[in-house]
Amino acid sequence: MQILWFRNDLRVHDNPALHHFLSNFQNGDRAIYILTPEQWLQHHWSRIKIDLIKRHVALLSKQLSELGVPLEVYQVDDFEQQIEFIIEKSKQGSAIHFIANEELEVNERQRDEKLTKAGVKLTLFEADVIVSKGKVLNQAGEMFKVFTPFKRAWLSYVKTYGFEYLGKSVNRTVSSDVTDESGSGLDNELLSSDNTSSQWPLIDDVEAHIIPAFFANKHDQYHEWRDIPSVKGTSGLSPYLAIGALSPRYLLQLILNKHPDLLTAHDSSAFSWLNELIWRDFYRHLLHHFPKLCRHKMFNEKYTSTTWPYDKAKFDAWCLGQTGYPIVDAAMRQLNQTGWMHNRLRMIVASFLTKHLLIDWRLGEQYFMSKLIDGDLAANNGGWQWAASTGCDAQPYFRIFNPIRQGERFDPKGAFVRKYLPELDKVPDKYIHFPHSYMKSHSEIAYWPAIVEHKAAREQALAFYR
Repeated sequence: MQILWFRNDLRVHDNPALHHFLSNFQNGDRAIYILTPEQWLQHHWSRIKIDLIKRHVALLSKQLSELGVPLEVYQVDDFEQQIEFIIEKSKQGSAIHFIANEELEVNERQRDEKLTKAGVKLTLFEADVIVSKGKVLNQAGEMFKVFTPFKRAWLSYVKTYGFEYLGKSVNRTVSSDVTDESGSGLDNELLSSDNTSSQWPLIDDVEAHIIPAFFANKHDQYHEWRDIPSVKGTSGLSPYLAIGALSPRYLLQLILNKHPDLLTAHDSSAFSWLNELIWRDFYRHLLHHFPKLCRHKMFNEKYTSTTWPYDKAKFDAWCLGQTGYPIVDAAMRQLNQTGWMHNRLRMIVASFLTKHLLIDWRLGEQYFMSKLIDGDLAANNGGWQWAASTGCDAQPYFRIFNPIRQGERFDPKGAFVRKYLPELDKVPDKYIHFPHSYMKSHSEIAYWPAIVEHKAAREQALAFYR
C-alpha cells in the first residue's frame, strides 16, 4: 500500500512524488497531509502564510479527488509527534510505503532520517528547485560562494542536460472511492480559514489567469518595473513557490516557450526575471550545502563573535514603521498590513536595520518570517545575510543604502510612501522622502522624528564593521 505524504509541495502540477505515486497506483492507496501548528510557531511562520497553506490543502483535496486519490488530513503538534504518527501508521500494514518530496531545512531532514532509522519505508523525490542540488559545483567539486559563477554554471547545466518538467497529473483509470476515513477530514475545523490570505487567489486561478497575464503584459518590462514599489511590476508568485503550490520548473518551461533562446541571451530584458529564479535556486543550493544556515549561523565566520548593539526602542520603531524615514516606514507598514513587501524595499529596510541601527540581522529575519506570506528560510536568510554583509556573495560592509536617496530614486513622486503614510499626503514631492525640514514650518503635519541621522549612522556602521 502506498501513502503519498504531502508536505511543502501542495500541487498536482509537476509534482515528482505524486507522479511516482500515480504510476504505481492501486485501490486503497491514499494521500495524507499533517498540520503541525506548534512546529510552525517554532519556525515563526506568519498567520497569513499558514492560512494560505490551509486554503491550498482544501484545494488539493478537490484536485486529488479528480485523480481518484483520497486525501486524509490530520493534525499533531510538532515534528516529534509527526514522527510518532507516521511510525504508528506504518505498523498498520507490513507493506506500507510512504512517498514524499524531500524538504530542505535541517529539522525536516532530521525528521526524515529518524523515520528511516525507525524502519519506515520512505522514498523521497526533489521538487523545490530547477537544477538538482549538488549538480552545480565549481572545479573543486564544491558549492559556489558567489552568485555570478553559479549562474554561469547553472545555465551551462540546463543547456547541456535540460530539466525534468513532468507537467500536470492526469486522471487515473483505476477507480477509487474517494472518501475521508480519517475522522479528521476536510469538513471540520482543521482547515478553517481566518481569511488573512483571502486577497491572494488560489493556485488554480493563478495558473489560469495571473501567470498568463504576467507573461503577456509584464514579463518583458520586468527589468524596468521590478524596483518601483508603486507599480505592480512583479509577478506576485513568491507565496505559491514558498508553500510548494507552484513549481519553479513549470515557470522555466513557460519562459522558454516564450523565449526559446533565453538561456544564451543573458543581456536581454527578458532574462531579468529568469535571473530571479536562478537566485532562488542559488539560495536553496546554499542551504543544502551549508545546513548551518538553518541554525542562523553567519555564513562568513569572521562575524561569528560580533556583538551587535541592541536598542529595543529603535527595533520597535523599525518594526512599527516609525523610524522617521518615509520609504522605510511605508515599507514596514506594507509588511504589517498585507503580509508582503516589495523586494527593493526588503533590501532597504534590511540595510537600515543592520547598518543604521546596528541591530542583529537575525532579529529582522525572524520578524520577516513572522509577517511574510512568502516566508521562505533559504531566501529570507540569504537576503538578510546579504544586507548585513555576513553572508554568501554579500554586499560589502561599506555599502550602506541611503534611505532618502533610495526613496528619491525608486519612488520619486512619493506615490508608494503616500499610500502607506497618508499623514504625509500634503507634503510636496521635493520633501516627501525626508519631510522634517518642511514640517518645521508646517506644524499641522504630524510625523515622528528620525531616530538616527543618516551621516552619523553611516560613520558609526563603518567603524563597527571595521
